[in-house]
Amino acid sequence: MKNLTLHKIAKACGGKLFGCDEGMDKEVSGVVLDSRLIKENFLFVAAKGERVDGHDFIPQVMEHAAAGVVCERAPEIVSGPYILVEDSFQALKDIAEFYRKQLDIKVVGITGSVGKTSTKEFIASVLAEKYQVLKTEGNYNNEVGLPLTVLKIQEHHQAAVLEMGISDFGEMHRLSKIARPDICVLTNIGECHLENLKSREGILRAKTEIFDFMQEDGAVCANGDDDMLRRIEEINEGTLKGRKPIYFGLDESNPVYADEIENRGLFGSSAKIHMKNGEFKVKIPLPGVHMVYNALAAACVGSLLGLDGAQIQEGIAKVKPLGGRSNIIHLPDRVIIDDCYNANPVSMCAALDLLEAALTRRVAVMGDMFELGENKEQMHGRVGAYAVEKGIEVIVCIGELSLNMYDSAKKGAREAGSESTELYYFPGKKEFLEKMSGILRKGDTVLVKASHGMAFEEVVKALEEK
Repeated sequence: MKNLTLHKIAKACGGKLFGCDEGMDKEVSGVVLDSRLIKENFLFVAAKGERVDGHDFIPQVMEHAAAGVVCERAPEIVSGPYILVEDSFQALKDIAEFYRKQLDIKVVGITGSVGKTSTKEFIASVLAEKYQVLKTEGNYNNEVGLPLTVLKIQEHHQAAVLEMGISDFGEMHRLSKIARPDICVLTNIGECHLENLKSREGILRAKTEIFDFMQEDGAVCANGDDDMLRRIEEINEGTLKGRKPIYFGLDESNPVYADEIENRGLFGSSAKIHMKNGEFKVKIPLPGVHMVYNALAAACVGSLLGLDGAQIQEGIAKVKPLGGRSNIIHLPDRVIIDDCYNANPVSMCAALDLLEAALTRRVAVMGDMFELGENKEQMHGRVGAYAVEKGIEVIVCIGELSLNMYDSAKKGAREAGSESTELYYFPGKKEFLEKMSGILRKGDTVLVKASHGMAFEEVVKALEEK
């Protein structure tokens, strides 16, 4: 890893190096926080977590010929080099920041309330048509995951696509300091993490901290159909001051826009993308109109990094679904829309839009949405009403907060005269799973969606096994 020697690591994180008489200028091969991932010549960062203290595994790590250890307290038995620091998690961030500065690589940072992960997949797939790409895996998008992702960048990589997630002010500032993106992509400003950020204005302010450490020649791609993002008339930070975002969307006023959209239901869609340097048709393999926005973001980034229309077309067509995120599971007797990784009001309504496109009887199994702040009851209620508006035949609401969803759906169905709408409420997954076989029919299309803490992957598994 370029310039990542024990000596420079200690200097970067403000630590004190011990037990290193020789080899202090040898570059380490990797950096890990999990002792199970240690390999020869890797650096192990020992940190105290909620359940496990990494310091307990230092002897085991040294047995595997680790290059050294970063730790908050000196090992009882010293069998190799270690760097003593005040805070191991902060040291991890400092090391990643130092390493990022050594790299000659294009970094794309993605943030927004909804769609970060799917947008990341689209952008990475497009860039892979020309570059060797590293992308964020899983949920490695926070102040622990992002530095670990940066530290996975190797010399053969030519571009990195990094998802950047936050829940409070200041977090994006710190993430930007590590990632130092060349291109920032903002998907939208919705209603999540309101407990800390209070309002959509607050969310916008927190998300745009991503600009704080952008590269001097950087660019911003933003959803121009989002009313809050449209307020960014120009960047107000540092060397980018006065530079305007490149907007993408479905409205023709955006410099990058899509039209001639053909919805193919659960099989995706097609569209024509218009850009400054031309226009071209794309086939979008993932279902939902919101995926068109992801394709537009990818086209915008791809164009900035020198890809032509044919390469962008090919990259979009190759995008694969991720488990728990609008993943369509075709079974002999039903279709499942597995979208249970996370949820907020915007993504919940987008998932219902997708379910609406199914040609069979449609079933929405929805659970609680977390971190919505003081208006959480009303927000759950809006989702219930929206499900009725979309004509969903069977609406299942699970969880304490989802009682508001159920009540609102019941009221909406009554007012609309939708007597055929089937409505069910269950306090928890267990109660639903016990009654599930009596609710579902052969041939149904079933949406499963809730916040990650509801663990609705258990519902998906049960549906697959029935």
